[in-house]
Amino acid sequence: MNPQSFPSMSQRAPSYFHLHLVSDATGETLTTVAHAATAQYTKVSPVEHVYPLVRTQKQLDRVLAEIEESPGIVLYTLLDDELITRLEKHCRDLGLPCLSILGPVLQLLQSYLGTETSHRVGAQHVLNAEYFKRIDALNYTMLHDDGQHLEGLEEADVVLVGVSRTSKTPTSIYLANRGVKTGNVPLVPGVVVSRHVEELKQPLVVGLYASPERIVQIRQNRLLGLRVHQDCDQYIDRKAVAEEIAFSRKLCARHNWPSIDVTRRSIEETAAAVMSLLVERRRLPAD
Repeated sequence: MNPQSFPSMSQRAPSYFHLHLVSDATGETLTTVAHAATAQYTKVSPVEHVYPLVRTQKQLDRVLAEIEESPGIVLYTLLDDELITRLEKHCRDLGLPCLSILGPVLQLLQSYLGTETSHRVGAQHVLNAEYFKRIDALNYTMLHDDGQHLEGLEEADVVLVGVSRTSKTPTSIYLANRGVKTGNVPLVPGVVVSRHVEELKQPLVVGLYASPERIVQIRQNRLLGLRVHQDCDQYIDRKAVAEEIAFSRKLCARHNWPSIDVTRRSIEETAAAVMSLLVERRRLPAD
């Protein structure tokens, strides 16, 4: 169904729209694409209706009823031809846009490879070697979070270092979900950096840093959230924080570790930058 064949909603200038996400699996792929697309429209917000594990006509009945009750855009990742035909016909009858997220990609692959798809529902979630690799990486990352078990860091793919509040833990977990064994080590004022960190050979060590203003802001918010009141605490003193960051950057420069400024980066963007560094490193010939 061609999205251009539907009238624009701009004439009514709505503040929201209904977005129906229909999947025969978990819906993870669908919601990720939908969030990436809708994030570009800051003046209008989607009201999401997510329908995972839609695999029978009876389950589709409920979906169609809700679409009719709250008309809007319909995106889907379905593989069953009968379900697709019925969903698209219902949307045509209601005059609603309906689009397969995987369809164009599958058609492109089929055209290039010259072979039919297997039509396996949830094929990306099968318990294969890649799945267990991610689980192993996640277990490793949780065990080596926040400077724990430093003696085992040589087994990591990536080790993140940085002062407090530079998003080391969430970035580590994000990388682990991509199958990257990641440890992280906080750089604490007055605490000597362990030799286990400074002597690392196998892992890619990456320094994370941010502007002093950003670090202070995050730390102040954290203290408020914990309801901790500390006057003149160096933890949120801008000069002291600037010295922490300077020490962090000098440490990375001394060891020739790459650094990433996370001041204006999301966790996903930081992780992508780390992955890029890791790919580049693996391309280089071993010494």
